[in-house]
Amino acid sequence: MTSLSPGLNRQRYLVRASIVFTTALAVMGLVSCLSDRSTVTGTDASGCNLQLPAAAFGSAVVVIRNFTFSPAQVHVAVGQKVTWVNCEVRGTDSHTSTADGGKWSSPVLASGAVFTTDFATAGTFSYHCEIHPGMTGSVVVQ
Repeated sequence: MTSLSPGLNRQRYLVRASIVFTTALAVMGLVSCLSDRSTVTGTDASGCNLQLPAAAFGSAVVVIRNFTFSPAQVHVAVGQKVTWVNCEVRGTDSHTSTADGGKWSSPVLASGAVFTTDFATAGTFSYHCEIHPGMTGSVVVQ
C-alpha cells in the first residue's frame, strides 16, 4: 500500500472543507428564508416577534405600532394577500384594518393579533382603523 503525497492530502482536505462550508451556508440560508416567511421581523417590527398563521404565508405584512400602519402604503400583485399584525405593547390599544370602500373589515385586533385578506382585483384600496380614524393606509394592487 502506498501513502499519498502531502500535497494530495492537503488538496482532499480543502475539497472536503469547501463542501462542508458550502453545505453549512446553504442550510443557514434555507433556515433564514423559512423563518422570514413565518415570523414578523425587520426594522418596523423590532420587538414584535410573532409567528404568523399558515393563512398569512406569502403575504405582504403591515405592522401596526404607535398608532400607525407600517408601511403606510403596501404594493402587492393581483391574488396576493396582505396581513396586518398588531405589534402594540400588550395591554394597550386594539386596532382594526377597515377598507374605506367596504372591501374588508378586520375584527378588533388586540396586541399580537393578525388579520389576513387577499386582493383579487387591481386598484388602490384606502383603509383606516375604525377605533382610531386618524390611522390610515393603502394597498396598491397591480
